Amino acid sequence: MTKRPVRKAIPTFRSEAEERSFWETHDTSPFVDWRKASVAVFPNLKPSTETISLRLPAALLAELKALANKRDVPYQSLLKVFLAERVDREMHGVNAPSTKPAPTSKAHRPTRKARINRARLRG
Repeated sequence: MTKRPVRKAIPTFRSEAEERSFWETHDTSPFVDWRKASVAVFPNLKPSTETISLRLPAALLAELKALANKRDVPYQSLLKVFLAERVDREMHGVNAPSTKPAPTSKAHRPTRKARINRARLRG
């Protein structure tokens, strides 16, 4: 017969920062019986967002709006999707663009305007 460990009481914290600091340095197993845990679903929880100001070349913004119009979505929403996909690719390395440019023939070479816009986006 195995003895169940006595669970410690979770301390009272004065602030969220204090609680965060505590859990960063302590294991939860003396405080919580994870065998009794269940998955929680929060259907009405919205991700926190921040408002930013972003300057884009007029031609790029026009192209983004045209793409959004074709898909019948707001251009800001489409931009968020594009950014999320690219950040995910960069973070996880899946289908990340190679560092070596693909060979192109003159017939398939991007226009000067497209190359300039791409260079501006890269920073």
